[in-house]
Amino acid sequence: MNTSVKIAEGLILKNPVLSASGTFAYGEEFSEIFDLSLLGGIVTKGLSLKPKKGNPSPRVFETTGGMINAIGLENIGVDAFVIEKLPFLGQFNAPVIVNFFGNEEEEYELVAARLDVDGISALEMNVSCPNVKKGGIEFGKDPNTLLSLVSRVRRATSKTLFVKLSPMVKDIREMAIAAQEAGADAITCANTIPAMAIDETTQRPVLGNITGGLSGPAIKPVALKLVWDVHQCVHIPIVASGGINTYHDVIQFLLAGASAVEVGSASLRDPLCFIDIIEGTKAYLKEHSIQSVTELVGKLII
Repeated sequence: MNTSVKIAEGLILKNPVLSASGTFAYGEEFSEIFDLSLLGGIVTKGLSLKPKKGNPSPRVFETTGGMINAIGLENIGVDAFVIEKLPFLGQFNAPVIVNFFGNEEEEYELVAARLDVDGISALEMNVSCPNVKKGGIEFGKDPNTLLSLVSRVRRATSKTLFVKLSPMVKDIREMAIAAQEAGADAITCANTIPAMAIDETTQRPVLGNITGGLSGPAIKPVALKLVWDVHQCVHIPIVASGGINTYHDVIQFLLAGASAVEVGSASLRDPLCFIDIIEGTKAYLKEHSIQSVTELVGKLII
């Protein structure tokens, strides 16, 4: 029984279960609970060119079927990560995939170039950020803008390149095609959905930023459909993100066309969920006499 997944030349995951950016920090806290080498890959929280403070608190709110976060992409900056955090992650037998972002194309290029170092297996571009030079429209909402951005980053790094798409677009297929044409090796599908919470007692927003991003089981049906849509139009691997809680979710996303999945908010509730999900996926393969996990990818019966 083979649980490994090939994403690109030089990037083979031992299993299709990865951590998700934003909920795993830099892996240090989780490493005290379980061996990170069990993961198919470690996806770090997003990095910017310079350290970022993030949004005012409260930053997180638990809602029906999920959570809303407004962290604001707080991080220590790319240079501090390479010096302070990357050596720690290097002790585990799991590919390190670094999520990153910027507010200008030049920032994306610079960060990608500085992450083109030993110990990093892949980069994951968060394109749900405002392009300050074009009136604040997100990079991931216009296919031509996305094509230009990914092309520039592709030239700036030799690493396997994931592009993490926003679900808040007219047609996610256009974005996926643009990313593929620009040289992306894989598509992460997708990011959180804009949301908010109100306290009727105080009659004020719960979050300090007023709005945030919804994740968790509540968005799984949406993410599942987005993965299915993207699978119909690209030939590069898809990494699913959005509401994965159990191995059942993993199998469903694989059938829809994903090659791997990222587990996010579920790990905040139960850090050991990764082990249950990995073992459950193996048990499913054994029960159904499936020799390789890749046999499930895109095999939804219509």
